[in-house]
Amino acid sequence: MQQVVDFILEIDKLKRVTRKIRPLGLDRYENPAEHSWQIAMLASSLAPHAPPSIDLSRVIAMLLVHDIGEIDAGDTFFFAEDSGAKSKERACVERIFALLPEPQRSAFLALWIELDENETAEARFAHAVDRAMPVLLNLANHGQSWRENGVSHAQVVGRVGPPIRAGCPALWAHIEARLDEALRDGWFGTRER
Repeated sequence: MQQVVDFILEIDKLKRVTRKIRPLGLDRYENPAEHSWQIAMLASSLAPHAPPSIDLSRVIAMLLVHDIGEIDAGDTFFFAEDSGAKSKERACVERIFALLPEPQRSAFLALWIELDENETAEARFAHAVDRAMPVLLNLANHGQSWRENGVSHAQVVGRVGPPIRAGCPALWAHIEARLDEALRDGWFGTRER
C-alpha cells in the first residue's frame, strides 16, 4: 500500500507544471493534471466516434499516464522545436512508475510506450484526443495561446490535422471547419515558423 501512496503523492507534482493554455474563464494557465483529466473525459465522450472494437478503458489509461513525464521534463510547447524532452520524459516515467509494485509498474510503462509509439488503434485515438483538446480550448478562448505564441493557422492544421484525422476522423471534420472560422476571425499569431 505504501508504494501506491508514494506513487500518488509523487504524481501530485504534475499539478505544479504549467502549460501554455488557460482554462476557460481563468487568468492562470492550466496544468497537465487538469489536461489529462479533461482528455480522459473527452475520449469517453467521443466513444461513439471511436474506431470499432477500440478498448476505451485502455485509451483512458493511456491518457491518464501520458503526461507524467512532464514532472521532471516540464511541459514542452507543442509548436516549439524538438528539445529532446521525450528522452527526459521517458526517464521520468521510468523513475516514477518504479515506485509501484509489479505488475502495475510494467503495465503503466507499457501504456506510456504504446501511446508514444502510436501504432495501435487505441494509441491513435488517444493521440487524436490529446491533440484536439488544446485546439478546442484555443477555439473557445479566441485563439489565446496561438495569438500569445505567434502560432499560425498553417502550423495548427499541419501539426494537429494528421493525428486527429488518423485517430478520429469525425472530430477532425468538426475541428477543421472551426479552424477555418478562426482564421477568418483573426485568432492566430502573425509570424510564420
